[in-house]
Amino acid sequence: MSTETIAGAPASARTPAYSWLVLGVLCFIYTFNFLDRQLMSILTEPIRKEMGLTDRQMGLLGGIYFAAFYTIIGVFVGFFADRFSRKWILVTGSTLWSGFTAACGFSTVYPALMVSRMGVGVGEAAGAPPSYSIISDYFPAHRRGMALGIFSLGVPFGMAIAALVGPLFVAHGDFVFGTMTLSGWRMAFISIGAAGILATILLALIVREPKRGAQDVQLDIHMEEAPAIKKPGFFKTAGEFFGRPTLVFTALGCGASAFVGYGILNWTAPFLTRVKGINMGEIALWYSLELAVCMGIGTWLSGQIADWLSKKDKFWYALVPVIALVCAVPFYIGFVWAPTWQMSLAFLAIPTLLNNTYLAPALAVVQNSVKPEQRTMSGALLLMVLNLIGLGLGPTFVGEMSTRFTISDIVSGLGVSIDQATAYAGMTAAQIKELAPEIGQGIASAGATGLQSALYTLAPFYAVAIFFLICEALALRSEQKRGRGIA
Repeated sequence: MSTETIAGAPASARTPAYSWLVLGVLCFIYTFNFLDRQLMSILTEPIRKEMGLTDRQMGLLGGIYFAAFYTIIGVFVGFFADRFSRKWILVTGSTLWSGFTAACGFSTVYPALMVSRMGVGVGEAAGAPPSYSIISDYFPAHRRGMALGIFSLGVPFGMAIAALVGPLFVAHGDFVFGTMTLSGWRMAFISIGAAGILATILLALIVREPKRGAQDVQLDIHMEEAPAIKKPGFFKTAGEFFGRPTLVFTALGCGASAFVGYGILNWTAPFLTRVKGINMGEIALWYSLELAVCMGIGTWLSGQIADWLSKKDKFWYALVPVIALVCAVPFYIGFVWAPTWQMSLAFLAIPTLLNNTYLAPALAVVQNSVKPEQRTMSGALLLMVLNLIGLGLGPTFVGEMSTRFTISDIVSGLGVSIDQATAYAGMTAAQIKELAPEIGQGIASAGATGLQSALYTLAPFYAVAIFFLICEALALRSEQKRGRGIA
């Protein structure tokens, strides 16, 4: 019998070409994950105007309605993926989120859109955790920060494609299929959902399930002599994760950073169109380009820089995003304040470059801190905290604050009751056109001022994120002094 090598190669060894192919396919699927997720925020204005929704309702769609299912189910997905085929769990999830994305385009009432959005969250829960674990079994510890950074490029690429494709569908106008007419935003969801199904087929054909821990432990023994890896229990893994300060502060730092990041990302497109006067064609050209370039560079560099600096001291995994967020704050305020959309986008380039730098280092900390058989669930626990706080509450907070400010401005500007102002805030574009011009202008002005004020209230949360990241750095330093540390 031949022997089996389960270990990672030495630092000087080359990573096999197939490992890079797997990484590329997983990044491609992850791109669809974020493309489907971000499309709702890019198309907020046409959806809101056609269906007569408030910013509060749109914030819930992009926030807690999606994130509640995404985060909770993601933990259970991580638990099962530590025991069953991670590839087929990922294939199942990708099929589900693509199908429900298409269903969003067919939704004609808010409850149907809400259920479809929840379905996208259910599917996407099976996206990242299995991928993190698969990548960790194709790349050794000293290259995981880089590999996970490349995988995380699916975030900016997906968001950029959403910002490019969504507005192009809207700019096209209605799509007519015999007796059926679909508006541009509806056709965008349907088309991208169908494309995701095709990408899933590619995933199923190319990616092979790797051996667990293949890059961590070296065994020169016969197959029949290999010890069985005991699968840790659900509560044992969760207890070890939340009982370790480093991992808790890593998760909280990610969550607070994502609160700011998702709050900005989910409301940038409606802010630029409603407040700064940009049109959909300009969003497709300039905003999509900024997302792809700035967020892409920031995501990739954060993994590279963290890997390099962590060779000297592991606490750089936390200090790199601390420095990035401190530098981003004044430019974010400039983005909200700027009088033109061109200036806003110029200011936004820096936060777009820096806001996402927490992700790759945090993934490396978690994946290098736990046992191979706990990686998928540990990654899911990280995402649970990150997305419940960030994705669930960030967009919801901005939408809630925007609606509150908008209703207040309508009351003061038009001299109407709160009930009447609330009714105005939830009107469709067609209904507003039937009102007197001065009332329509007052509603539009209040909507713009309300959203701008809401985005200002997001700025203090940068300090919360920085605080938790500093706590993470101190915890990493403490572990090093006690000789525990991470790989």
